[in-house]
Amino acid sequence: MSQKNQVILIHGLHHAPFIMRPLAKRLQLQGFATYQYGYRSLRDGIKTNSARLNAWLEAHHNPDQPIDLVGHSLGGLIIRDFIADYPQWQIGRCVTLGTPHLGSVTADYIWRFAPPIVGQSYIDALDGTVAPLPEHISMGVIAGNQPYGLGQLFLRYHNHQLKKFGTTILPENLIHDGTVYLRETKLEAAADHLMMPVSHTGMLVNATVAEQTGYFLSNGKFKR
Repeated sequence: MSQKNQVILIHGLHHAPFIMRPLAKRLQLQGFATYQYGYRSLRDGIKTNSARLNAWLEAHHNPDQPIDLVGHSLGGLIIRDFIADYPQWQIGRCVTLGTPHLGSVTADYIWRFAPPIVGQSYIDALDGTVAPLPEHISMGVIAGNQPYGLGQLFLRYHNHQLKKFGTTILPENLIHDGTVYLRETKLEAAADHLMMPVSHTGMLVNATVAEQTGYFLSNGKFKR
């Protein structure tokens, strides 16, 4: 059996590396070596956080060895920015979990009314303007459909405003994980997309999500 790539795990907004530990443990049981990358999601912007990931890799990783990348929410956008800005690294496969690839309605509202809550991570990331995914990158996208979390308050308000002004809303466009709409996770350039019965944060401790993440990293597609 061929040796598996090291997996770099990247947490989301307001979180720290420990939040990725349950997923890391389950990937380790599947034979992956893991590293939980930490960054300052409020104080620093996406470019700074991508640069620090690059610096860590330069200090600790052999550039001749491919790496896999797994990001939760904002972490998935850092993956896209990192790949675009540092193409010298050999990227095996990537998986994003609950990442708003098309921008985040929840973040839009927070940026409008209380910008410090999303900090510098809104610009060039949660605003939907992150770098496009290069064609050669194989990325799998996992999204949740269980609407639990504080973000659902903003999404309910948004849905109410759309209905108030007579906007026609397709039922599938109302699905969300408590923070991110299902439609916001869809990336045309992705190799595969999978919706699962998990919430935005709950997906990080879900055994089936971990199984599907490892399966994509090994096979380039999700297990159906």
